[in-house]
Amino acid sequence: MEKRMLTPKEIAQAICDAGSVKAKLSVMQMLVLGIFAGAFIAFGSQGAITIGQTLGKIDTGLQRFAFAAAFPVGLMLVVICGAELWTGNNLMTLGGLNGHYSWKHIAKNWFYVYIANFIGSVLVAIMVAESGLLPADSDIAKYAIGIATKKVQLTFSVAFMRAILCNIIVVLAVWMATGAKDIISKIFACWFPIMLFVMSGFEHSIANMYFVPLGIFVGADITWGQFLINNLIPVTIGNLIGGAVIVPLFYHIAYMKSTTVTIPAGTAVKK
Repeated sequence: MEKRMLTPKEIAQAICDAGSVKAKLSVMQMLVLGIFAGAFIAFGSQGAITIGQTLGKIDTGLQRFAFAAAFPVGLMLVVICGAELWTGNNLMTLGGLNGHYSWKHIAKNWFYVYIANFIGSVLVAIMVAESGLLPADSDIAKYAIGIATKKVQLTFSVAFMRAILCNIIVVLAVWMATGAKDIISKIFACWFPIMLFVMSGFEHSIANMYFVPLGIFVGADITWGQFLINNLIPVTIGNLIGGAVIVPLFYHIAYMKSTTVTIPAGTAVKK
């Protein structure tokens, strides 16, 4: 019978192998694929805004679920079509811990991909704002403004904690998708975890690069400085801890770090 998925230990190795490829990308490749990833997440975000705009008048829970159900399309596009997403690339830490590539390569990838994600997200926000899809005083425009306003009103600690929780789930979605061997499995691996983090109200830095600028472009009383200080900085730091520290470190210890275990007979076994 054909094996349809990788074991967790095999996924860990596959993540390291994928990180080695990412570490060798040229700056141009990182920028192009990073812009694409920012745009892909923006597409999912806009779909979420569109489906959730008036459902709050019926039921808040239904609105949150519908919003969360549309959003994962962004990660599906990243994983299946190919793009460089900063939050997902936080998993490169695993390969760094195992010496597959240098920390310099990781830092270089994160730097250029993060900037490119911002460019892609904002470009889509500009295009959507200028497209006439969010006319002034419409329900959808008010909803977009409300989302952006709420995000910049979060305290540093709240945004930080929500961001840690968010990227734990995001990199686990990437982990699951890496273990899947067919497109349908990858779609489900992306959908369930990402739906969960969005419905739970966690904070994703790349998604916020779309939500807040879009709100600004359609009339939100928010400055770019407020976006940067009140939201993007704490969320980025939190995402980094959740996705680049907690998950890779724990899986490194569990599946990749060589440890010696003594069995009752006194024989040392390497695993």
